[in-house]
Amino acid sequence: MAKFPSDEWLQALNDKLNTDEKYAQVARNWEGDMIFLIEPGGSMPYTTRWYIDLWHGKCRGVAVLDEHEEKNATFTLRAPYDNYVRLLKSEIQPMQALMTRKIGVQGNMAVLMRSVPTVLDFVRCCREVTDSFETPS
Repeated sequence: MAKFPSDEWLQALNDKLNTDEKYAQVARNWEGDMIFLIEPGGSMPYTTRWYIDLWHGKCRGVAVLDEHEEKNATFTLRAPYDNYVRLLKSEIQPMQALMTRKIGVQGNMAVLMRSVPTVLDFVRCCREVTDSFETPS
């Protein structure tokens, strides 16, 4: 388990996605990488950018992106830190967060809507690797 957001959390998620049998089954048809933009909010004074490459129930890699690094991805999720925390604490549900724009999405929303079980299980994995929400030093 790790502190969100941190490099350790991102690596813990990578490991979880590659060892979780339920995720492997549920996401077996998923094809798409993502960029997570975690914007300032609450105790988070800066933007963090992560890249996560998901393919057929596995994570092919993760990376912390610097502010000038360009990366094309199938989806970009964008939200203030506080909204990611609310999602990880189960205070808002994943599809509710997307539909109410608490978490913004760039990419084909129809693909996400057809893949609700995959989205929900991905978030489950995120929750299971999280033990605290302090801003990393």
